[in-house]
Amino acid sequence: MPNTRRRSFPRPRSARAWLLSALAGVVAVGAVGVLFIYFVLFSHSAPAPLALTSPAATVQSPALTSTEIAGAWTVASKSVAGYRVHERLAFLSAPSDAVGRTSQITGGATITGSASALTVSAASFTVNVESLTSDQSMRDSHIQTLGLESAQFPHATFVLSSPVTLPANATSGAEIAVALHGALTIHGVMKTVTIPVQARLTGSDIEVVGAITFPWGEFGMQAPNIGGFVTVDGTATMEFDLFLKHS
Repeated sequence: MPNTRRRSFPRPRSARAWLLSALAGVVAVGAVGVLFIYFVLFSHSAPAPLALTSPAATVQSPALTSTEIAGAWTVASKSVAGYRVHERLAFLSAPSDAVGRTSQITGGATITGSASALTVSAASFTVNVESLTSDQSMRDSHIQTLGLESAQFPHATFVLSSPVTLPANATSGAEIAVALHGALTIHGVMKTVTIPVQARLTGSDIEVVGAITFPWGEFGMQAPNIGGFVTVDGTATMEFDLFLKHS
């Protein structure tokens, strides 16, 4: 006579099979969680590296003459400085750099000479790194105690150690390239560095843009690592865009 027993769907035959099924589910949920954090918290478009602004078609105020350039120049309010690092989430590479910036910068430069013999004879700048902000408040909180440890070392400074002779076309409004040699202090550690910069005199402003990349350990720092989940590559970049006004 026909078999009338009800067929049932296959089920795991042992507790071990049930356990493996449960673990697979946990892994799947965890993977979804990682991807959610990755794309929601870390998927962003970082600001482009700092660069000289394009000169206006019509300069609002006449450019200073070579004799007017000599003297003291002070950092203006629209100046910015900050860091650029590459973050990784677990084994994945973040889609863009992590960037933090601040406008809390003080200092200035002194220019001597006249005509085609202008020289930057002195310069010093201080950045309040404790005020650095990025697009993630969690990141801003972590750098207070990791990496920069800005809560303990709230300032970074640069002091020019060698005069810089400006090119003869510095007063023409053209972009010029020079190198700044001096003492850079970050995280309480001072190093002698050379920073290549681009500069332009437009109207009554001098704009100076530059960047320097270095291993974290060069300034006694460790690359941030948050439980092995969020890590940062072994080098960091400091970048700045300074606008100087004649004092």
